[in-house]
Amino acid sequence: MSPSARWLQILGLAVLGAGLPGLDFGAPLGWLSAGLLLLAALKLAEARSLQERRLVSLLTLIGCGVQGAQQPELLPSVLQLLGTGLALAGLLALEVGAGLSWRALLRRSLTVLVAALPMALLLFLLVPRLDPLWTAPNLQGSGAAVTGLSADLDPGSIASLANDEAPAARVSFSGNTPPDPQGRYWRVIVHERFDGRRWSRLDEPATAAVPQATPPGSAEGAATPSQVWLAEPSPVQALPWAGTGQGSPSQLRVSPGGELRRQLPGRERLAYLLRDVDRPQPWQQRPPTLVDLTLPVGSNPQLEALGERWRALPQPEQRLAAAEAWFTSQNFRYSRTPGVLPARQGLDVFLFERREGFCGHYASAFTALMRAAGVPARVVSGYLGGRWVQPLGGTPYLDLRQSDAHAWSEVWLPNRGWQRVDPSAWVGASASNPAGAARSAAGPVNLQGWRRGIQWLQWQWWGLDLAWNRWWLGFDQASQEALLERLFGDQRQGLGLVLLGGAGSLLALGIGWLQWLQAPARGDRLDRDLRAVIRRLQQAGIEPAPGETFEQLCLRAGERLPASREALQELGRCHRLLRFARLEPTARARHWAAWRTALRSLQRSPKSTL
Repeated sequence: MSPSARWLQILGLAVLGAGLPGLDFGAPLGWLSAGLLLLAALKLAEARSLQERRLVSLLTLIGCGVQGAQQPELLPSVLQLLGTGLALAGLLALEVGAGLSWRALLRRSLTVLVAALPMALLLFLLVPRLDPLWTAPNLQGSGAAVTGLSADLDPGSIASLANDEAPAARVSFSGNTPPDPQGRYWRVIVHERFDGRRWSRLDEPATAAVPQATPPGSAEGAATPSQVWLAEPSPVQALPWAGTGQGSPSQLRVSPGGELRRQLPGRERLAYLLRDVDRPQPWQQRPPTLVDLTLPVGSNPQLEALGERWRALPQPEQRLAAAEAWFTSQNFRYSRTPGVLPARQGLDVFLFERREGFCGHYASAFTALMRAAGVPARVVSGYLGGRWVQPLGGTPYLDLRQSDAHAWSEVWLPNRGWQRVDPSAWVGASASNPAGAARSAAGPVNLQGWRRGIQWLQWQWWGLDLAWNRWWLGFDQASQEALLERLFGDQRQGLGLVLLGGAGSLLALGIGWLQWLQAPARGDRLDRDLRAVIRRLQQAGIEPAPGETFEQLCLRAGERLPASREALQELGRCHRLLRFARLEPTARARHWAAWRTALRSLQRSPKSTL
């Protein structure tokens, strides 16, 4: 067996292993991918026969397919394609032995992949679409934390807050235009329970599918403006979104409080598409419950007394206006080092003594005041802002970092539903997130020299990644239904026959194309030149003898044709080396040049000398 086959199979397994870190090992398919890689590596180590080595390539190909079912993003797709090409090249090397170079093996493997592309395109367009099978630190601690999201919000336990510039998510828009800065609120977690100090989520099942704006089969549904999100791994199941949109019902769910949750738990990067809708979402009109008014009595007496005074105002809008007027009239300051608040009456200390804190303090205190005033309210944490990146290639996108994490409030107003209120904005235009606002306007902070170059390259790659995901996710069930509607209308009975007939035809064309490429008469230049020399010798009356090599024929012909003796001898020598010898690239190029020179000399010889 060819030694190159073993190295090609080792490289294929190495590429397959490079895709493992991005898998979710909380799901069965993640462990299946790792198991296939381990089995293939063990089989390669102990393989002694051709059949066992073939099994290694087969396991590698299956592993690439299993990873492709979990990771449709650009980089994993490139790795999967490379792994498939190396597995095919290793299999080809096993079959042909040592007759082909690495370059030839990879070229022929690529040819097989290209021949399969029409079949893959047909299946992609017509086979019913299936959705893909597929860390931010906790803010609790002893006093120090970093920006990010957590299922619980307890700002009073944080003495200082440092920036975390780790990526959180990226979002592209079909019109390549982001929303206005004041509208860049991306909700993730809804905190409804309050124990006097800490806000936590209400554990409600997310059973409602993301609503659909238009029928899936309509052309309008396929052309609706959309967003493509790439959310980084996170310990929470909720995903960032604007609070409105139409997504894949089998992939996403919306909780009664307005959290967008993945259908299956996982801690891997997730790509999802949301189509815009032009009507309120069900969660926005869902009436409040007793939880949205619950405030532990005596936990913060001064806060409760202030809210009780506002309760006398007849309309919720008036109570909201009174709270805004009170916040703006006080000497509140935004600070990332507010110090730890006492375990009891911590919000009283914040509101009436220290008057400094970050977004979590303001959202927590305002929401508690609204509940004390009889207005249903809750805290929402997510991201605010983001940097708009326009790469040289690919899709422009909004880059969200953990430093863009933010908390705000939502209040219930009759006939209007849940409305967003950001009390941090009352302290100052950029106080809600000064680092994030500066970064959004002026670029990344604290990046110098080579770090800025790496950041620039990362932006370019992310643009290509989003363009790939927009193409991949954009052709969803709605888009496929619209295509089938244009092609077949209501006559879907023959779709299966069309699919089978098209697949058979493309398979036959692919096999025919591969055979045409491998035909010696068309694919081997040395053989073409050889036949031309033999025809010219036959014109001179010199026929090849049975069992005679080409070099022997040239020597015999040189005796009869003295004028062409040197050219014929050179042709015989070069043919032997080019066809049978293992040559370095420079030596092969040198002998090819000598072959072409001798061939031209023979062709210029007058027929009378032949």
